[in-house]
Amino acid sequence: MEATRGSGRIDRAFGSRDFFWLWIAQVISATGDWLGLLAIIALSASISTGSEGTAIAIVLAARVAPGFFLATAAGVIVDRLNRRHVMIACDLGRAVVLVSLPFVDTLFGLVVASFALEIMTMLWSPAKEAIVPNLVPKSKLTTANSLNVAAAYGMFPVAAGVAALLAKISQSLPAEGWVDTWRLNAEGLAFYVDGFSFLVTGFIIWRISIPTRSRAERSKGGLGNLDLGGAWRELREGWGFIASNPIVRSVNLGLATGIIGGGMLVPLGSIYVSRVISGTEADFNLVLFSLGLGMALGVVAASVLQNRIDRARVFPVAILVAGTALFLAASTSWLSVLVPMIGLLGFAAGPIYVLGFTLLHENVEDDFRGRIFSALLVLVRLCMLLALAVAPLLSEILDRISNRWWDGVIHVVGWEIMVPGVRITLWLAAVIIFGAGLLASASIKSGASEPSDPKAAPSPDHRVAEVSE
Repeated sequence: MEATRGSGRIDRAFGSRDFFWLWIAQVISATGDWLGLLAIIALSASISTGSEGTAIAIVLAARVAPGFFLATAAGVIVDRLNRRHVMIACDLGRAVVLVSLPFVDTLFGLVVASFALEIMTMLWSPAKEAIVPNLVPKSKLTTANSLNVAAAYGMFPVAAGVAALLAKISQSLPAEGWVDTWRLNAEGLAFYVDGFSFLVTGFIIWRISIPTRSRAERSKGGLGNLDLGGAWRELREGWGFIASNPIVRSVNLGLATGIIGGGMLVPLGSIYVSRVISGTEADFNLVLFSLGLGMALGVVAASVLQNRIDRARVFPVAILVAGTALFLAASTSWLSVLVPMIGLLGFAAGPIYVLGFTLLHENVEDDFRGRIFSALLVLVRLCMLLALAVAPLLSEILDRISNRWWDGVIHVVGWEIMVPGVRITLWLAAVIIFGAGLLASASIKSGASEPSDPKAAPSPDHRVAEVSE
């Protein structure tokens, strides 16, 4: 009797027991992804022979670029194969790559490994998205998508906490003998745990009852074209969609532009903590934990207050708060101030995604929603790639300029302020985020001031819902 009631609760919350286990697999996989990303950033900085920022930028670009240029091709491949087998193979492949990473000691090897990891992730994700409708009733799809977002981003603070714990464990181990042989430092332990998480994920996927398509069904669409230019077409279409509705335009501008500034924090965070705060790797993990915890609290607050707030107005305000918090964080040289400011940044960033995606769900018709989200994701990926590639290089250039013009220090009202390139770049990132908030706010205000003219409404082909007053 208890088992039956438990199954009923799972069905009501998740739609089905199979989707519940798929969600558990996503939680474990996402935790491993974040943990592995933190370890890769640390490893790329430690093995670089020249500029740390350049090394981090190259490695992170290897993680982002394949998904941007090959996403359409990956979708075609997934549709031609058994999706369950694709997911299991990718989990096993990622586990093998990750357990080999502790023994990589060249930047080229790390780039190759990062590229391989991204290729397998790029195949795993659309396969997972494609099977969700087969596991969840249509009435539960919105809930399922919300749970998926929570699994993807909500595990960041958990991964940061695990990274900090592993760093402490590695410090207690002797730096010789079998510990050195198996590379059981902070990064090595993180890679081993990450690899094990994908083995667990693969086992869960293997146990899930996923409807199998016949060979004829998989071949129904023909061979298809591996259109590598599809991402660029979606990008052009995305700007067309942005112009059709003030809310959609606001969300796209806010998220895509804001990610340029926010993305700069990823490769520069560890450098800032090391050079400006004079902190350790454990301190950087604490900063990341604060960011993740703030995001989690922000998501919870947005969910609890969703029916009491005007989402269209709160969305740009959250972006403005995030930009302000990052500017204050980049202005301090004390860890005790940096941690709460980064926490505030996370608290504002969490609702940005929740409110932004909710606004799109509310203002875009269902049969057109996939193209809108596809365009948004391509825009976000492009902006993230730009941020990851440009931020470290810009930091190095600004560092040289600062040292040449001001000897790395400026004096303001009797205060001596260090201005290394990494701090100036983060200030610039904060300004970009703040500007994104202003653009989003202006877009919403322009929509509110536009007269209600039926002739000016979007065409039926666009199927974009009118903005609710």
